[in-house]
Amino acid sequence: MKNFLKKLKKIIPTHIEPKFYTDQELLLWNQKQGILSSERIIQKNKAMKIQKIFGRSGIRELYLNCSFENYKIHHSGHQKVLYEAKKYAKEFNNNIASFIFSGRPGTGKNHLASAIGNYLILHGKSVLIVTVADLMSNMKSTFNGSSVMTEENLLHNLSTVDLLMIDEIGIQTESRYEKIIINQIVDRRSSSKRSTGMLSNLDHLGMKALLGERVIDRMRLGNSLWLTFEWESYRKYITGNEY
Repeated sequence: MKNFLKKLKKIIPTHIEPKFYTDQELLLWNQKQGILSSERIIQKNKAMKIQKIFGRSGIRELYLNCSFENYKIHHSGHQKVLYEAKKYAKEFNNNIASFIFSGRPGTGKNHLASAIGNYLILHGKSVLIVTVADLMSNMKSTFNGSSVMTEENLLHNLSTVDLLMIDEIGIQTESRYEKIIINQIVDRRSSSKRSTGMLSNLDHLGMKALLGERVIDRMRLGNSLWLTFEWESYRKYITGNEY
């Protein structure tokens, strides 16, 4: 070990500050890196498990090739949401911000949400997009006596992915149980400093009335993002080359 340190010191440039100077410091550094590596593997395994339950990342085939580059800009509103979504993705590592995309159907919410997801996946992050309907279907399946997954296990696993996006909030009339589940998911994720995204056709007042002030407050922690897509359908701009 001493010989190794001597050789290492000879090849390190003078302007580089070494992380360790003694055998003991090197040993402690190796142990620390081993612990960090183990934690990353455990987190990745949990994320892969939850993605397998819902089916890959949940990004639908239509949106698999969505990126910031192929988001079509036709007015200043498009330009604004593109800028903010791209900024959110690039700054993801440095904050615990969540986001809400609200607005009428076909206005580009799913394209930009998928662009964020695709960008983060390419940068080694675990991402899951799930509709409220699929979320509740998987939750209710845990009530089956033969299920190996419990409701608590599923809630816990949903808290492990780096970014969880919940789509189609407000499409159907949520029951009290659904509101409780969404509340628990948001609460657990914000407590563990993990970001959550929501996509909805509802406006601010509609989201607040549906989910409650507590959930909305949790979603607005830190530098969180709320983008309103308030223009006509984005789908008329799709030519078939974007996806």
